[in-house]
Amino acid sequence: MDIDLSPAETAFRDEVRAFLEHNLPERIRTGAAASPTVFVEPDIGESWNAVLNRQGWLAYQWPQAHGGTGWTPVERYIFEKECALAGAPNLTVLGLKLVAPVIYSFGSDAQKAYYLPRILSGEDYWCQGFSEPGSGSDLASLQCRAVRVSDSAGDRYIVNGSKIWTTHAHLANRMFCLVRTDNGERKQRGISFLLIDLKQPGISIRPILTLAGDHEVNQVFLADVEVAASDLVGAEGDGWRIAKFLLENERGGSCHAPKLGYDLDQVIADAADQPDGRGGKLADQPQWRRRIAAIHLRVQALEMIELKILADIAKGRPAGPETSLIKLLASNLRQDIDLAAVDLFGAVGLQLEEARPLYGENAPLPIHSRAAQVATPRYLNSRAWTIFGGTNEIQSNIIAKTVLGL
Repeated sequence: MDIDLSPAETAFRDEVRAFLEHNLPERIRTGAAASPTVFVEPDIGESWNAVLNRQGWLAYQWPQAHGGTGWTPVERYIFEKECALAGAPNLTVLGLKLVAPVIYSFGSDAQKAYYLPRILSGEDYWCQGFSEPGSGSDLASLQCRAVRVSDSAGDRYIVNGSKIWTTHAHLANRMFCLVRTDNGERKQRGISFLLIDLKQPGISIRPILTLAGDHEVNQVFLADVEVAASDLVGAEGDGWRIAKFLLENERGGSCHAPKLGYDLDQVIADAADQPDGRGGKLADQPQWRRRIAAIHLRVQALEMIELKILADIAKGRPAGPETSLIKLLASNLRQDIDLAAVDLFGAVGLQLEEARPLYGENAPLPIHSRAAQVATPRYLNSRAWTIFGGTNEIQSNIIAKTVLGL
């Protein structure tokens, strides 16, 4: 695997760096740094999306035929890495990186023509309806039911059930949803993939506050909700195959290592000014240095794995079960870096401010610094990393069975 950039790729990297230097507003950068949640707040995320959309770079992972940039896998990785190193916020992943690939890979021509432009413009904001109160890691056991009916009112599905841990459902107007359309012997074959308008009768959303006090996730209730049959993606009963495709994108469709490395660098920089209680600086303590060095080496190892998968994709091989390894390693690193930040700030890092957001003119004043104020809520929020998108245990099983052949 050759990890050196070609002259053309180096020129592309320099172009991206110059663009970020001149087009990434400090308001967006500082807002992203002061956001403890996994998903960036819409006012920050949508503002950054609009900047990239004007440049023609928002759909950088999409094929050119569907409005994407046509970039190579290496160029996409360079772009994500440079954005991470510049402190840019994450993009609105649910629409751009999860449901959009499903629509352009499995959707009808009408679905592509209608939904893809609305994702780019920000007109549609999506949430994901997968998990249910009794179906989390065992997603195939889901019970949210969709019954197809055809009458004078048209061909449609009537959906009843609930979804839980639905990120940003309170902000979304659309939900891509797994529903049960058949109760056959093999439960995976009875699942279908629907696109649901949330702004209609029968939808109710109940907030769930996290340990950090953030309103990021919700429970969504669907009571006789009508979905046009034209909003079925793929064939009826094909939802499990589509969901596996989507989850592989979720687990391995981004470059985690550069963002983790950027956040670790912020911890290192803050440690240079943090007293160790013995008259010196924490950054000079051998035990701290060993701890940070171990995390740094793991971040570097993760990047090598990501680059190996990238090399496979560049050769035409699709992302496969190896993405579970990326999800597993990135989740553990995320938690370890956030714990290091809490330990770094000590007592002043135990702030748990309930007000949101922690940026902008109305943000509550921190006791010590903005980084210290964000440390504990971010640590508490990142506890979910080893759960969402498939728990660590699920990822380990996938790796054991499909990668190692055990």
